[in-house]
Amino acid sequence: MKVYESLSIGVFHTNQCEDFLVVEQIASNKKLIAVLDGCTMGTESVFASMLYGKILRKVAKNIFYEEFVSKDTKELAIILRTVFRELFKETALIKNQLGLEINELLSTVILGVVNTEEAEAEFLTVGDGLVCIDGKFVEYEQDNIPDYLGYHLTEDFDTWYTNQLQRLSVKSFENLSICTDGIFTFQNLKNKGKQLSESEILNFLLINKEGSENKTFLEKRLRQLAEEYEHVPTDDLAIIRIMKI
Repeated sequence: MKVYESLSIGVFHTNQCEDFLVVEQIASNKKLIAVLDGCTMGTESVFASMLYGKILRKVAKNIFYEEFVSKDTKELAIILRTVFRELFKETALIKNQLGLEINELLSTVILGVVNTEEAEAEFLTVGDGLVCIDGKFVEYEQDNIPDYLGYHLTEDFDTWYTNQLQRLSVKSFENLSICTDGIFTFQNLKNKGKQLSESEILNFLLINKEGSENKTFLEKRLRQLAEEYEHVPTDDLAIIRIMKI
């Protein structure tokens, strides 16, 4: 399987991209993937998404090493729960060490563990965003008031995790993507009369496979949208796409 990724700053954001993404080996034939979207109304909103992303990379490396040493292969759902537990613990520790406020820790998270050999995956989404599985879309929309992870760091982890409903178990996929909600913000700012529909944008970026033999496939698609069709995302956008080639 091939993994493609792309991170873009929205044209309405002038200073920095508030989204972040992670693709990290977490076990034999397994990858951790995540897209994160910092809250624009939060304090220094890029910080939260980058912080979570850096912690996730660390956690993935630790789990990979532990599996290598122990030779103990765990189920995807167990690995996902372990990752979230460590994310909770590490973020709470850093919050206390740096004296951070809650509004400095607001970021959505779509987090998955993918078995690239068996084409299976387990996902949990905290906040909003989009998952596309073989042409079928699962959108998480919270009316622009996401239930950020940062709100729950003082809670009992097991209780919080059990109560999460935005879960997905995926079997035998061929084409899978996760995206922040910037995927819904493409506009033709030069000629509104030639605006592509939302479904055309989603199909172009998440379903169509033409040119996927190129490792910069997603980046080329975004450039094509901008240069040929004059469509750009107005909000920041993180996409990870995994395909069976």
